[in-house]
Amino acid sequence: MGLVLRSTLQVGARVSSSRHVVRRCHVTATSAGSASAEPQLPPCDYQPPPYQGPPMSELLRIRKAHVSPALFTLYSSPLLLHAGHRQYLFDHQGRRYLDLFAGIVTTGLGHCHPKVIEAATHQMKTLWHTSNVYFNPTIHQYSQALVDTLPGNLKNVYLVNSGSEANDLALLMARLHTGRFDVVSLRNGYHGASPYTMGLTGSSKWKYQLPNGFGIHHVTNPDPYRGLWGGYRDSPVQSVRAGEGKVLDDGVTCTSSSKYLVQLQELLDYSVPQGKPAAFFAESIQGVGATVQYPLGYLKKAFELIRDRGGLCVSDEVQTGFGRTGEHFWGFEGHGVVPDIVTMAKGIGNGYPLAAVVTTPEIASTLSKALHFNTYGGNALGSAVGLAVLKTMLEENVQKRSHEVGTKFLLELGKLRDEFGSVGDVRGKGLMIGMELVENQSTHEPMNPKRFMEILEHCRDMGLLLGKGGFHGNSFRIKPPMCITEDDVKFAVAVLRVALTADKQRQQQQ
Repeated sequence: MGLVLRSTLQVGARVSSSRHVVRRCHVTATSAGSASAEPQLPPCDYQPPPYQGPPMSELLRIRKAHVSPALFTLYSSPLLLHAGHRQYLFDHQGRRYLDLFAGIVTTGLGHCHPKVIEAATHQMKTLWHTSNVYFNPTIHQYSQALVDTLPGNLKNVYLVNSGSEANDLALLMARLHTGRFDVVSLRNGYHGASPYTMGLTGSSKWKYQLPNGFGIHHVTNPDPYRGLWGGYRDSPVQSVRAGEGKVLDDGVTCTSSSKYLVQLQELLDYSVPQGKPAAFFAESIQGVGATVQYPLGYLKKAFELIRDRGGLCVSDEVQTGFGRTGEHFWGFEGHGVVPDIVTMAKGIGNGYPLAAVVTTPEIASTLSKALHFNTYGGNALGSAVGLAVLKTMLEENVQKRSHEVGTKFLLELGKLRDEFGSVGDVRGKGLMIGMELVENQSTHEPMNPKRFMEILEHCRDMGLLLGKGGFHGNSFRIKPPMCITEDDVKFAVAVLRVALTADKQRQQQQ
């Protein structure tokens, strides 16, 4: 598995008014140790074109009158983004930001990559769409290239348009292939918000008051930080509760895993008909749930338990695939497993709506029992974009960049946990990173939402865009484009240090 265990790390102002000031590219980075001066973004030669769209007031009017109220914005004052260049975004006034959320873990190559633009432009001038009742070359070329990155007999591709759709189809395949209905997923996991996948998702935050989840069972989440038991995880930074789980002699299993596996076994025995599920769904690292990892060895043993009972194992790689976890191209490889079905989306198209289900030919054949069709899945344009993204990822070795830069990023964030009592946990692998803020490190009490948002807004004011996640909404989701540099990391850590220092000062004054 290539795991490297490290010892547990010891636990240890005013919001800027310059939000609308244009930041020029040629500036120097402030030292990460300085918490008094506002950090400056690393140099960048790109200059965005001038914004020529409607004024913000008109967009606000249209938003209120015609855009679904279900769409929410992250900040109290909406951020109007106008242009992008690799790891940077620009607002309508030309201000530059370091993007640490990558369109929600999507633009892995960075914004507007020239090779992807070239491939998309060429295909758009040739053929957009005919649907798969006819052959087109790109779906075949892309399918071959995609399965070449996967192990075992994962050789059959079905292209779709989103992660929810991919998991929806995987659920259908698993039930058809096994002839069973009941499925197990993890609490705190996220697999989509369609009527079908809403049941798979193990968080009430994403559920409506309507019938969903028939035959879905959510098992205890094996979380080394907030779970029933601590334990070691595959991360450069260990939970403050790592010592609760002894690492076994094989070096890839933690004693906490066995306790969580008993929970899975009991759920199967008591809740699933004859104890035999159709499938088990799990993310390699939980994404929307705020980068929660599992104790060493849990996922491998869980797969064995499910397979012993005739079920299929499904790896949701929507956020962890395509080199993001660093040591491997696919997140599940870090657990030493080969799934029966893999779902993928987000980074697969670098922003183009593309997703896929990859499985064995035997499981894939179950869809032949009736007509099944996806109008846009595998269209010529989407396949050309997907192929260009995949080729560029391999050429630029984003996996290596994720490992090297991500490891340094995690270790620097770990130092912030030592320095600030408001940082409860830092976790992740590669450039799949989470940072959880708390009211109290000893009790793990989640940080008050208002206080958390003050810190998030302060980071934005200094030019740093972070994601937000977790059941309590108190974690930074840090999943940047996989082209960020060490200078970007220094800037991000410096910004977080300034924002956390200001928060600490506010708390002392109260």
